[in-house]
Amino acid sequence: MKTSVILNRNFTIGEIDERIYGGFIEHLGRAVYGGIYQPDHPSADADGFRTDVLGLIRELGMPVTRYPGGNFVSGYNWEDGTGPRDRRPVRLDLAWKALEPNKFGTDEFIKWCRRAGTAPMMAVNLGTRGPAEAQQLVEYCNFPGGTELSERRRANGGREPYRVKLWCLGNEMDGPWQTGHRTADEYGRTALEAAKMMKWTDPSIEVIVCGSSNDAMPTFGYREETVLEHTYDLADYLSIHRYFGNRCGQTPGYLAQPEEMAGFIRRAVACCDAAGAKKKSSKKIMLSFDEWNVWFHSNGREKESPEWTVGRPLLEDVYTMEDALLVGMLLSTLQNHADRVKIACLAQSVNVIAPIMTEKDGGAWRQTIFHPFALASKYGRGIALQSVVEGPCYDAEFRTDADAPPVLHRGIPYLHASFVHNTERSEVVIFAANRNLAEPMELEVRLGDFDAVSVIEQQTLHHSDLKAVNSAEREEVAPVAQQGAALENGTLKAVLLPASWNMLRISLRQPARADGSRQKQP
Repeated sequence: MKTSVILNRNFTIGEIDERIYGGFIEHLGRAVYGGIYQPDHPSADADGFRTDVLGLIRELGMPVTRYPGGNFVSGYNWEDGTGPRDRRPVRLDLAWKALEPNKFGTDEFIKWCRRAGTAPMMAVNLGTRGPAEAQQLVEYCNFPGGTELSERRRANGGREPYRVKLWCLGNEMDGPWQTGHRTADEYGRTALEAAKMMKWTDPSIEVIVCGSSNDAMPTFGYREETVLEHTYDLADYLSIHRYFGNRCGQTPGYLAQPEEMAGFIRRAVACCDAAGAKKKSSKKIMLSFDEWNVWFHSNGREKESPEWTVGRPLLEDVYTMEDALLVGMLLSTLQNHADRVKIACLAQSVNVIAPIMTEKDGGAWRQTIFHPFALASKYGRGIALQSVVEGPCYDAEFRTDADAPPVLHRGIPYLHASFVHNTERSEVVIFAANRNLAEPMELEVRLGDFDAVSVIEQQTLHHSDLKAVNSAEREEVAPVAQQGAALENGTLKAVLLPASWNMLRISLRQPARADGSRQKQP
């Protein structure tokens, strides 16, 4: 089986915003308590942060982290998580039927972000609260001093402003499952007033409005049109969410799900542009895909965890090789829409449908999906390239669950890939999945006018058992260096194993300086 690709340095999609490699920490399950924060753990630092988790978060290279939710934020009083810990109230978390002790809040999160090398992306409660409380949180975080709220932050240890730049105006407000669910008009008006007051407080911030939580919602399209009609002039991004699963065990159809993600992105972009056209505006609303991941393994196990307890284990999916293959392709899909997707958050970062898992009294370990994310985040920086692909395709049926009608996917290319020109490293980086479950793929990539020098490496994620998982005891699925990829007359030739995800790096000749020398590769 052979697939050919043509690249050209002048045929580009757009600059990849590093924030597409973002993460997410919600007060849900063991994400906070027992995840990033566990004062009695052997690895905990003076602030109660698990340093083993911090090390793995840094390895993932997440430039932004969304907090504190998620469904949780729609019933959250941010003030509860500030001030002396022994005076903070214990509250009911209605979203996840848990107890929230508020031992970890805004100030701790900012401090944790600085240790983790990530920037905060804060969400405000527009469910049970409104514009006034949203503005007050911006003032608490970002105003230099001299007001009651900014001085309260200073008294709580934040002497300098936190300078939080990204703000989510609520979460999934179209969902009837949401505390304080609002109609499109109700939310649009509320979000407009919140954005106005928040930007009056700090004009440098960017705000993200909620559209439909996914495109299967019955109000998709109408919701976006209505919300953007209210907020277009002040909004910077539209939030979209999507999760993927394989409940019926149909691997070929499951591996076609990146095409569904791409379709959702295109439809959301069309909604944004239609709203702009209606307003005769030259402004473009970008997308924040601030929840995405595989989520299905843990569905139905909620009753195993006692309600109204702190850090009750929830949504602890254990991921397979098959899931890692899909996550790698979903990352490529985000890269291939770099012109409009500027922020994305893998949901979530620790324990809850996450690449990192922890043991209560033991260590932290990498799930299978950790690896494609870490490699894409590290090397997938630069300019996303358009490509011309010629290769074999397949058809596959897929059911979301046993009662759902089958969906037939036609003409799915066995190759799913993205191509990045990393100008800082002077490399072309290829992220390529072979969706053929039985046959290897002979891949040829004609590098056009790129002055390719050599193949730096080929890292391959592959396992003979697609259901193989990692655990605290054994990392069964991890990238392995492959030999054999080579350049011949400006064409890369490589073999992709069946059902594998691959990263190939090709070094480019550095442009000559005025003195005739060339820069060394970073």
